[in-house]
Amino acid sequence: MRIELRAVSKAYGRGEGRFWALRDANLTVDRSTHLAVVGPSGSGKSTLLHLLGCLDLPTEGEVLLNGTPRTSLTDRQVSLLRRTWMGFVFQQYYLNEAMTAFQNVLLPLELGRGADRRTKAVAALQWVGLGHKLHALPGQMSGGEQQRVAIARAIAHGPALVFADEPTGNLDTESGNVVLGVLQALHDERRTGLVLVTHDDRVAARAARVVRVRDGRLE
Repeated sequence: MRIELRAVSKAYGRGEGRFWALRDANLTVDRSTHLAVVGPSGSGKSTLLHLLGCLDLPTEGEVLLNGTPRTSLTDRQVSLLRRTWMGFVFQQYYLNEAMTAFQNVLLPLELGRGADRRTKAVAALQWVGLGHKLHALPGQMSGGEQQRVAIARAIAHGPALVFADEPTGNLDTESGNVVLGVLQALHDERRTGLVLVTHDDRVAARAARVVRVRDGRLE
C-alpha cells in the first residue's frame, strides 16, 4: 500500500471564519515507512494523518492510493482499501466497555471474510502481550493495557500501514514506553508501515524519520 499527498491543503469553515489547517503538503508513505509527525496542538498534524488515512478529503491537491487518484475511486472502494490495508490507533482507546478484549478485537474482523477471524483476534492479543486478558473487560484493565487492545484491534487483519494519533497521550511514562515498544516492534518485526503523530520529541526520537508541522505547513 502506497499513499501519496501531492500539494494537499485542507480548510475548515466558510467566509471570514475559514482557516487552513494544512497547506501544500507533499508526503509519501508505504510499508517501509517509520515516520513521526511532530508539532504543537493545532499545528495540523492530526489533519495530515486523517488525510493520509483517507478519513478526510483535501480541499486542494491530490491524494493517490497505489498510484490511483482518490477522486477516481468510489467511497465503497476507499472504505475497502482502508479496512484491508490500514489500521488506526488513537489517543482515546474507543473500546466497547461491555465487550471483552477478545470481542473488541474480533468485532472489526467480522466485517471481512475467512474462517480464521477468531484465531487472528487471539493471535493479535497474544502479540501485544495480552493473551492472558482475552476475557477481561476494559474496566478491568489499565490504560496501557486498553491501548494495547486497541493496537491489537488495529493489526489483527494484517494491515500494511498503521496510523497512530498521540497513542501515549493518556498514559504514564512506563505504560507509554510499553506501548511505544509494541509499535516499534510492529515496524521492525512485522514490517508494517507506521505513521505516529506526537507533540513529544522523546516519542518522535524512536522513529526513523521525523516531519515537523507548524502552522499547517510541513517543515
